[in-house]
Amino acid sequence: MSYLRHLEACNRFDPTRFLPLMLDGRRVGFVRRDRANALAAFPRIFHVTADGIAFAETLVTPAGRTAALHEVTDELIRAGHADKRRDELFAITDGWGGPLLFELDRGAIPFFGTRSYGVHLNGWRPGTDGPKLWIGKRAKDKKIAPGQLDNLVAGGMGSGYGAWETLVKEAAEEADMPAALIARARAVGAVRYRMELPEGMRDDVLFLYDIETPAEFTPRNTDGEIEDFRVLPVSECLRLVRETDAFKFNVNLVLIDFGLRHGLIVPEDKDYLALIEGLRGGLVKGGQ
Repeated sequence: MSYLRHLEACNRFDPTRFLPLMLDGRRVGFVRRDRANALAAFPRIFHVTADGIAFAETLVTPAGRTAALHEVTDELIRAGHADKRRDELFAITDGWGGPLLFELDRGAIPFFGTRSYGVHLNGWRPGTDGPKLWIGKRAKDKKIAPGQLDNLVAGGMGSGYGAWETLVKEAAEEADMPAALIARARAVGAVRYRMELPEGMRDDVLFLYDIETPAEFTPRNTDGEIEDFRVLPVSECLRLVRETDAFKFNVNLVLIDFGLRHGLIVPEDKDYLALIEGLRGGLVKGGQ
């Protein structure tokens, strides 16, 4: 067993199985070839060829594209091509911090393979035998990774929210963290991956934060997404990552990054450089 297997799992993506989704000459997503015909049914919105899918030139504003995609999403859901509507819009932009291109319901993100952003928070505290991490256990009714282990706080970045605003919101909802405490969190980097799913693909960037939690702090979930919290030595977390699949797939990447930054995964590990490169998108295929 190895750490690297998790990076490889999160980057299993064959671009030849997908068509690029294009807007004004730039790629904004990936759609599986065997599902492209579903979009050919909307000729006033998409132009579908053997080489790619392009937005109609008449859709010249973000609002117009968003409205058109709302209509398409409903049909995709009815046809079983997309997940149920999540009633949470994600902003699809021209690169991080770039202008808005359109907004898309979270449930349709995998179908269109558009890039999405999220945040993960490592909540740690010192221990006599090394640092310990707060770990959540996901509720059994979660659609993704039910019952698996998770970070203290994690969440997708909805439209209108930046990374910090998302962190503050999710910290309050998932761990009942007061604003004065979450203000101590510090940005420590990002990880990136691109993986194929049965419903399409995920092209994700996760912004990472660390926070040293005080001894008197105990997280309490308020939105029903976490079943319970426990404190585990980081060494035990890394053992679970290396030897098991106890953690949600992308949380493994976050914990590997934590281990690298804190000197708990060292250059003597034969995969050390591959891990560093892979966490920053070095294993991503199919362009940027």
